[in-house]
Amino acid sequence: MADMVPTEVIKRTTVMVRDAEMAARWYEDVLGMSRWMDTPFILSGTQLATGKKGDSTRLVIMKAEDDLIGMIGLLQWVDPVREDIPSELPTQIPFGTPIFVIQSKGTSAAVERARAAGSRIHAEPLEWTVTGADGKQKDMIGASFWDLDGNFFEVNQLLRVRD
Repeated sequence: MADMVPTEVIKRTTVMVRDAEMAARWYEDVLGMSRWMDTPFILSGTQLATGKKGDSTRLVIMKAEDDLIGMIGLLQWVDPVREDIPSELPTQIPFGTPIFVIQSKGTSAAVERARAAGSRIHAEPLEWTVTGADGKQKDMIGASFWDLDGNFFEVNQLLRVRD
């Protein structure tokens, strides 16, 4: 066991956005996240499998409650502006697209904030039960919606754990 490589920690997922400022305000207003970093940078042309050397971008990293995990990066192409931005947002989740799962203390309130911010709501708050990894039944309230750039969020609130 001493030779085992430690599990790496996934700290952040970064998504491409149309407007980093507008997206950051959505994450602040709807999910209660705060800005951890906001910086322009020029692409090297080697690290990302998109864009090209010299592209000017802006990266805003939003932070949830945890100091290490739960961050979401918002990456905007500033110059040149990307030409492949879809004009319409999805109504279904395309294959290969991440689904962000949020643990909430108030699912219904999160849905109302998302609606007020202009999000498309997919599922209104609904009570449901799931069997957890520990085998216990968990009663939840869940809902789902898209952010303003077409990223999908499932928001769940734990009501009770049954023995």
